[in-house]
Amino acid sequence: MQIDGIAAVVTGAASGLGEATARELARRGAKVAVFDRDQEKGERVAAEIGGIFCEVDVTSDVAVAAAFEKARAAHGQERVLVNCAGVAPAAKTVGRDKETKAPKMHKMQLFEQVIAINLVGTFRCIAHAAFGMVQLDPTGDDGERGVIVNTSSVAAEDGQIGQAAYSASKGGVLGMTLPIARDLMNEGVRVNTIQPGVFKTPMVAGMPEHVQEALAAQVPFPKRLGKPEDYARLAIFLIENPYMNAGAVRLDGAIRMGAR
Repeated sequence: MQIDGIAAVVTGAASGLGEATARELARRGAKVAVFDRDQEKGERVAAEIGGIFCEVDVTSDVAVAAAFEKARAAHGQERVLVNCAGVAPAAKTVGRDKETKAPKMHKMQLFEQVIAINLVGTFRCIAHAAFGMVQLDPTGDDGERGVIVNTSSVAAEDGQIGQAAYSASKGGVLGMTLPIARDLMNEGVRVNTIQPGVFKTPMVAGMPEHVQEALAAQVPFPKRLGKPEDYARLAIFLIENPYMNAGAVRLDGAIRMGAR
């Protein structure tokens, strides 16, 4: 897919992986819609890249539909969707109270919220984008209409303690990559998924320095945290390479997370 001149939507684009991807797409000539819940940061990113900000909660059908409508009114039907919106709270299936040591069960509301944002929210945006993409005229030698890039995680395969909800949500994203690609194969829409490892996103950057160093030390090579720009470069590759379809690519410096 040629990026220059096309419309693109990036969810979770006010920070982290999404922001880096939105900036790289804009640098390459795309008209980018910044989807996020954070209005202040989202508007700043959109202004800096010459895009448009669309405030959206991916758990809401109404909000997602309104955001796509706003983005398309400004830029036209998107040919690229990159899903980066997500949350990563930690809670054990059964943990212990720090003070009393009494057992406490994982809150069902928290588990459902993580699934609603990371998995259902991703699919909701895919469905909206794909519905619009299939109505476009095909482009290029292969007759492409659109490209979708999703964000799973190495936790889909190497889930850590406290990641039951997160791993389940990201495992779902990974698992639906192939069937969605097959659903859309006759429509000229490709679907791929990135599985990031330990990245220096705002959540990790807010941790104490010694914690960040300990995380980086677990990465075989390069021995550092992933940079959002690393993710953006892979997203661009998946968008531009027409033979990449139904792929799930680990982007993790060869890390394999053991039980901790």
